[in-house]
Amino acid sequence: MVFKHLARIILKNRFLVLTMVGLVTAFMAYNLTSLKFYVEPTPLLPKTDSLLIEHNEFSEIFGKGENMMVVGVKDSSFFTQPNFKHWRKLVNDLNQIDGVEHVLSMSEIFNIERDTESRTFKFNKIFEEESYSQNELDSLGQVALSLPFYEDLLYNKDENIYLMMISIRYEILVTMERNQFLKEIVDVCEQYSKNSGNTLRYSGLPYIRISLAMLIEREMYMFILFAILITATILYLLFRSFRIMLFSLLVVAVSVVWGLGFMALVDYDITLLTAVIAPLIIVIGVPNCVYLLNKYHHEYSVHGNKTKALQRVIQKIGSATFLTNLTTAAGFGTFLFTNIRILNEFGLIASVGIMGVFIVSILLIPTIFSLLPPPEPRHLQHLDNPGLKNTITRVILTGLYRRKLVFIISSIIIVLGFIGLTRVQSKGYMVDDIPKKHTTYIDLKFFEEHFGGVMPLEIVIDTERPRGILQQGTLSRINQLQERLEKYPELSSPLSVAEAAKFARQGYYNGNPSQYRLPRGPESSFIMSYLPKDMGNNELLERFADSTGRLTRVLYNVADAGSIRIKELRSSINADVDSVFKNNADNVSVTGGSIIYAKGNDYLVRSLLISLVAAIGIISIFMAWMFRKGKMVLLSVLPNLIPLLLTAAAMGFLGIALKPSTVIVFSIAFGISVDNSIHFLAKYRQELTKTNNNLKESVVNAISETGVSMIYTSIVLFFGFGIFIASQFGGTVSLGILVSFTLLVALFSNLIILPSILLSVSRTNESESESLPDNG
Repeated sequence: MVFKHLARIILKNRFLVLTMVGLVTAFMAYNLTSLKFYVEPTPLLPKTDSLLIEHNEFSEIFGKGENMMVVGVKDSSFFTQPNFKHWRKLVNDLNQIDGVEHVLSMSEIFNIERDTESRTFKFNKIFEEESYSQNELDSLGQVALSLPFYEDLLYNKDENIYLMMISIRYEILVTMERNQFLKEIVDVCEQYSKNSGNTLRYSGLPYIRISLAMLIEREMYMFILFAILITATILYLLFRSFRIMLFSLLVVAVSVVWGLGFMALVDYDITLLTAVIAPLIIVIGVPNCVYLLNKYHHEYSVHGNKTKALQRVIQKIGSATFLTNLTTAAGFGTFLFTNIRILNEFGLIASVGIMGVFIVSILLIPTIFSLLPPPEPRHLQHLDNPGLKNTITRVILTGLYRRKLVFIISSIIIVLGFIGLTRVQSKGYMVDDIPKKHTTYIDLKFFEEHFGGVMPLEIVIDTERPRGILQQGTLSRINQLQERLEKYPELSSPLSVAEAAKFARQGYYNGNPSQYRLPRGPESSFIMSYLPKDMGNNELLERFADSTGRLTRVLYNVADAGSIRIKELRSSINADVDSVFKNNADNVSVTGGSIIYAKGNDYLVRSLLISLVAAIGIISIFMAWMFRKGKMVLLSVLPNLIPLLLTAAAMGFLGIALKPSTVIVFSIAFGISVDNSIHFLAKYRQELTKTNNNLKESVVNAISETGVSMIYTSIVLFFGFGIFIASQFGGTVSLGILVSFTLLVALFSNLIILPSILLSVSRTNESESESLPDNG
């Protein structure tokens, strides 16, 4: 009754409806001017997580480990006059860029020399002068390469690779100016390459994050364009009408403006997830138009009355369309149950955007087409498409006479699904799914191969007393831990107070490389007394020691080995910590960006799986509200679990891991695929009233009318989500493939398995009354 009254209101107030929609659209479009991209790295862990809290506390003391960009060069003639001059100029030019805090490189390193008079160590730059003769440069180069402290930190002697570490002011990384900032750095570096002829490599979290954000921004606009072109083409091919194509696109365009305008209205920025909302609204919005227009054409072909046809569109399809949008929105809305801000925002905006699609389509489609001429015969030809009619006939015959085969195939699919499901792994990478040919990925692997990696891993030790980090026992345990960690190929060489103590010992013995080892016995106190009293005055020391000398951290770079391996590493490192520090192991924390990401990835996957369960539960409640019968709820939900199971199996067999970009498939696909069940069961319910509860006839009639729309919408959704295959990111490609595959299987499930179940019920329970209330 609700939609019967709504039909009367809409068709009697067409110009008022158009005016109201126009005003709301103008208001939302105005809000779009304040929409901007989110620029801060978003942790996947909730703010209350103990590991994240601890990591943030250490970041306040030592500074954020995520602000270091790395630039490297392979140059066998590094210490020749022209090349070294170009390198020093590059360092100086980089230091002039606003936002660069300092640059550490071979041209800026210092040596430690003891001053016997003042009984202190002097930190003297090796390359103090502006220019040197070649002989001087050769000599100083030998000195620089004789300092093991910098080996595998700033140079790889065997491969003639040298790098610089660019410390960036963190504030610049969380502003919209970061893209221009990175471009300025790269431009300066490219000038070096032009002058020297050497190719530079770039990496580090700031560089990776900014590069990927720029790539994602470009892809967002590309996907919007692709979504429009694909859906427009399919609409025209299905309906053979430019008019239908254009007005359907108008509906989704208005829906996109409403969705993005709402995002700006609640002051949300565009994140990696919300960037796909616009193409998502386009792809999901078009099926609304297909169902409404198919019903319009079907009704008009029966009685030739345009107004009556549009009235029945709202009355008969309105309730089902409302519920399909509601279930799809619920699929996204379950992300609100997670404790992850980026998912909460995505869930809210997607849910509101999809319900906005329903409002726009139910208002505009009947209103616009009531003002247009009635459909011409050529516009109705798609209803009598021989190929389509033959397909529907085959579907009906399969349900009537081959149900046993359908159930056998379904059983095989379910068994294969469970087998494949056992092979699915949860695994993510910090630099997830970058194309193997992309320079960001190539350069990352370059640094992993020659320096261990660029992802931060930290071991923080609290000695519980000032200058406790200089105690021989502390240094000995840190050194012992470092020796144990040498067995992990994923880890780089460490930067720590123990390495600084070795460096100090080498300096005490006049720079002799053989003396680069930890001070022992009486010499330890004597050598350590030469160190500065204030640990915070040295630019390098303050990276791994607080100003009081109570806290220290061992800095490693780790390869992007994936969340599974990083978890294993953390567990193994913790075991080594327990073995070395024994009773004081509780004062040692293994943290860093790589550890935070690995735990966050697992938390995200668990949260998304919980959201899937919540989606199934909530959608089941909606089904119960619409159909008022438990059996109908099962019939609408169970056939749509088969596509999810088969998709999980495909992931297992193909080696596609569960990660943020793939696990999101299930909630999205379930919310969308159940739409076909709703339309079919809604029509089936209406047919029961017409046929006096004849189940077989009701099923056949329901397939005959809704089957066309189910096929049309599945085609739109299949190719609509298929656009993501054009992405440069493997995760996004997997998202497109998996959702398209799931929806294709869902079409088979809803068009063949669901009717077969209903027809089986009709044979075993022919006399059961199926009189159901008509909510339409």
